[in-house]
Amino acid sequence: MPPTRGPGERAGLSRDLVLDAATGLLTERGAVTMRAVAQRLGVAPNALYSHVADKTELVDGVLDRVLAQVEAPRAGSDPVAALHRMMSSTHEVLLRHPQLVPAFLARQGARGPNAQHLGAVALENLAAAGVTGAAAREALRVLIVYAIGFAAFDGERPLPGIELRGTFERGLDWLLTGIVG
Repeated sequence: MPPTRGPGERAGLSRDLVLDAATGLLTERGAVTMRAVAQRLGVAPNALYSHVADKTELVDGVLDRVLAQVEAPRAGSDPVAALHRMMSSTHEVLLRHPQLVPAFLARQGARGPNAQHLGAVALENLAAAGVTGAAAREALRVLIVYAIGFAAFDGERPLPGIELRGTFERGLDWLLTGIVG
């Protein structure tokens, strides 16, 4: 006897399709609901629950997919340069997805596997630079808030983009000097 399929499987959905629809809605509207995702996919809202537990998991899934685009250099000869590259890459990714920045702010980052991987790489680089334990976790929070906050600030465009990026890079250098210095 073939296995029984759930509502989302009968509708031909997959987690990727659900996240694609949610990404589109967040991009277009800056917000997402389970009902809106279901409507976009032409299914009943309960069909989504085979793929995401709730709206929080849906938004976290979208944000985590975006974080897959961040360069995550492993600790090497210069862990501070690796941290700089990683946070600059995070900032660049957020600038490519400005409509998702409010969701990152509201969720205070992301929590999925890509976010966890990036956090582990950052902590590895901080440890290689001599910052460990609670201080490393606090430094990581500061760096994340800086990248997300600056991306939100960038959306206001008080300065030309090139000047704002230069300001971000200099500020990141100052932060990293303070963290590892």
